[in-house]
Amino acid sequence: MERLPKLAVFDLDYTLWPFWVDTHVDPPFNKSSDGTIRDRSGQTIRLYPEVPEVLKRLQGLEVPMAAASRTGEIRGANQLLELFDLVRYLVHREIYPGSKVTHFERLQQKTNVPFSQMIFFDDENRNIIDVSKLGVTCILVENGMSLQVLTRGLERFAKAQTGP
Repeated sequence: MERLPKLAVFDLDYTLWPFWVDTHVDPPFNKSSDGTIRDRSGQTIRLYPEVPEVLKRLQGLEVPMAAASRTGEIRGANQLLELFDLVRYLVHREIYPGSKVTHFERLQQKTNVPFSQMIFFDDENRNIIDVSKLGVTCILVENGMSLQVLTRGLERFAKAQTGP
């Protein structure tokens, strides 16, 4: 992979974890001594299985990462990122309701990374459509983030950099 993005951005719900943090789980969350994360009702909360490996892979490639989520459950989403120890991978977090375009405009202002040098992973086609109009390479995540989705995304990004 000679052409890598200067920023990789991840949606949260149904991209890094298999639920909507504002409707399917019940914050606040806690981590027990064995490392299990549960919500207020005792339901166990998990990431998609390959998410830690995906983030480690990008870190090893020295690609900065950020989160962009439209959830209204801002505190709960941030709490889960802390409890899963994902914040160490994320240089920025844009977590609030509204258009993903706003999230990306703010990420662009904070990082000075051009949209054409960003890659975005999200499970919702409407977000893919909106953000791709900015010139960001967007990858639809259908069954959670995985190493295969990451590889496919990085290949598509590299191809976009070399042109037709």
